[in-house]
Amino acid sequence: MSRFGLILAKSYMNKIKSKSFLITTLIFTLVIIGATNFQSITSLFEGSGDGDEEKWQVVVYEEDTEIAGSLSDQVAILNSSIEVSGGEAGRVDLEEQLENGEFDALLSISMTEAGRIDAEYLSASLTANSYSVDLQAALQTIQSNMAANRLSLSADELATLNMPVAFSQAAYVDSAKSAEELDQARGLVYVLIFVIYMSVLIYSMMIATEVATEKSSRVMEILISSVPPIQQIFAKILGIGLVGLTQIFIWAIVGILSVNLSSDTLEGGIYSLFDFSSGSISTIVYGIVFFLLGYFLYATLAAFLGSLVSRSEDLQQVLMPVNILIVGGAMLAFFGLAEPESGYITVTSYIPFFTPLVMFTRVGMLNIPFWEPAIAISLTVLTILVLGWFGAKVYRGGVLMYGNSSSLKDIKQAVQLSKKEKS
Repeated sequence: MSRFGLILAKSYMNKIKSKSFLITTLIFTLVIIGATNFQSITSLFEGSGDGDEEKWQVVVYEEDTEIAGSLSDQVAILNSSIEVSGGEAGRVDLEEQLENGEFDALLSISMTEAGRIDAEYLSASLTANSYSVDLQAALQTIQSNMAANRLSLSADELATLNMPVAFSQAAYVDSAKSAEELDQARGLVYVLIFVIYMSVLIYSMMIATEVATEKSSRVMEILISSVPPIQQIFAKILGIGLVGLTQIFIWAIVGILSVNLSSDTLEGGIYSLFDFSSGSISTIVYGIVFFLLGYFLYATLAAFLGSLVSRSEDLQQVLMPVNILIVGGAMLAFFGLAEPESGYITVTSYIPFFTPLVMFTRVGMLNIPFWEPAIAISLTVLTILVLGWFGAKVYRGGVLMYGNSSSLKDIKQAVQLSKKEKS
């Protein structure tokens, strides 16, 4: 057990002291600080708020209409950043002025015989499409008012005509989540799925890289003769796992402190995810459980596959199936956010390689019986144990294989070497 601890400590300390760990931790720390202070940061680029900020200037060219004045009033209600004025020249001259940068956009308005407003918006770029959307909404209001006048409709009658349908949803099953609970759960589950996906992908690759690096240094022959392979595998897995938990712990502390010290109003947007109700806390607990399961599952797989290669450059090829499984599980999980009760989501949630992400999606989005995640967790734990037992055999023989070969067919050869070396 002392040798197990030495390997674990060595794996942990080597990664903690590495430049990649420090740089990655620093970068994501800055990202977290930026995200939790997003409102304050964006306000720095939106002007001082004293009314002197530059406005989006729109010039209106009209053909037999007098809409510019009404449009200016309506736009002022929708978006104060837009300034609408009437054009005093022909369309060709106005287009030349637009190209010369004298204003930002040209809006040509005409009226059809049926009484419909026909507008054409022209600007240097369509990236500022929020302005055109607001202009379209203002024109729609003007057109509705004009139609109401022709039909002699009062303001109340027009409001009733445009009134949206009152549509509410409810489930007759008491245990079903409400629409508000589903929206909140969807956001939290989305964040945790991304965390699980990235963590499993990065730390599994880290384990495979360490195994391949040690193998290339020719120290594996000594380790294999002194420490059982099963202890080596799980010592490395636990060591890298502690590295991951250290990073996540640092980021969590930074996130909590940044949120508490932030000057942003902690309401709406991303902050709605921090409403730790009982449902959210249970989702986070499940997230931790499935994160650990996913990590041990793919880390065990990556460890013995990493032992098959002699160079770090060959890792991408041999780990391709692992990456496909992880990406496939993430895609299923993201699809499951929209349709968590669909059949293919239910079935794949019991497949161990997809369970950490897909079953977590179902647990977060639905009120399913406890025995369903319990079965999925049991199957995943059993798969981890089988992979650990089989991986130890492959690992024992794989670390003694040198050369350029990096095919999955080498697993059989690694098992045969393991038997010879053991005998």
